Amino acid sequence: MSNSSSLKEFLLLAFPDTWQLQLLHFWLFLGIYLAALLGNGLIITAIACDHRLHTPMYFFLFNLSLLELGTISTTVPKSMANSLWDTRAISYWGCAAQVFLLLFFFAAEYSVLTVMAYDRFVAICRPLHYGMLMDSRGCVKMAAAAWSTGFLCALLHIANTFSIPLCQGNVLEQFFCEIPHILKLSCSDAYLRELGALVVTICLVFGCFICIVLSYVQIFTVVLRIPSQQGQHKAFSMCLPHLAVVSLFISTAMFACLKPSSLSSPILDLVVAVLYSVVPPTLNPLIYSMRKKELKDVLGKMVQWVKGTQQLQLLHFAFFLDLYLAALLGNGLIITAVACDHRLHTPM
Repeated sequence: MSNSSSLKEFLLLAFPDTWQLQLLHFWLFLGIYLAALLGNGLIITAIACDHRLHTPMYFFLFNLSLLELGTISTTVPKSMANSLWDTRAISYWGCAAQVFLLLFFFAAEYSVLTVMAYDRFVAICRPLHYGMLMDSRGCVKMAAAAWSTGFLCALLHIANTFSIPLCQGNVLEQFFCEIPHILKLSCSDAYLRELGALVVTICLVFGCFICIVLSYVQIFTVVLRIPSQQGQHKAFSMCLPHLAVVSLFISTAMFACLKPSSLSSPILDLVVAVLYSVVPPTLNPLIYSMRKKELKDVLGKMVQWVKGTQQLQLLHFAFFLDLYLAALLGNGLIITAVACDHRLHTPM
């Protein structure tokens, strides 16, 4: 028996015993992580560098990409490291930090998506008041409110969860620290203290969901009244990327929360966790870049700049690419050699 005062670490989900499968897991997560970094990084850079994208819609997309980078960076690198070094351990405070950051990024992301729905509502249903309602000061306040909501929600849950005595061991059947799995380690009915925070969160989630639904009901009502097909297509094209991202976020989160306990198993829990914590940050940049013409144009210009004909740019690009690939290859070979050869498993 153990309790939370003497608990020093948690053990995360065990990966396959064979080294080949562990390496496969590492390279798969590395590819997904780099794709998410590249996609969201390109969107952040494009919006920050091109003044034509300094509009409320892209300002909120900028915030969304930052939050998605935070979400995937909280879970995937630690899982990759554990797989590579054949360990399951995460420190008690490392677990607490992971839970806090995950809740913070998720709650803030959901709040930003709600604000983006309001932005689309004002742009389509109240176009004459758009400049007044969505001025720069108002946008900053709404973004700050979204980030603050995430912080307060995370603080509320972290204070409740990690004040509960834990006496059912330290094994978490998940590849990152997740509140439901931590509560399974609690003593008797001590987890009931988390119900208050859960009720507050459910009210927040439901309120945001109602705002998003009402916004789109009014948007579709107005769009369907537009006489020209071209006008309808333009209006729908403004909303479809956001609607697709919201649907992906809500559907994966709802599946994770409403999954019957009878279906619970380590493999299914792992798949569900990947669906809601890893897939959205990877796919969302693709969804937005495919549907937003202005963003595609800016990204195209960035690619053209890389492909520019000026010799100095090409020389600079080739030089740093060679250095980067050499560093990747060299360090990758050292990591693989040390990890694979038991004779090198020494402190040095």
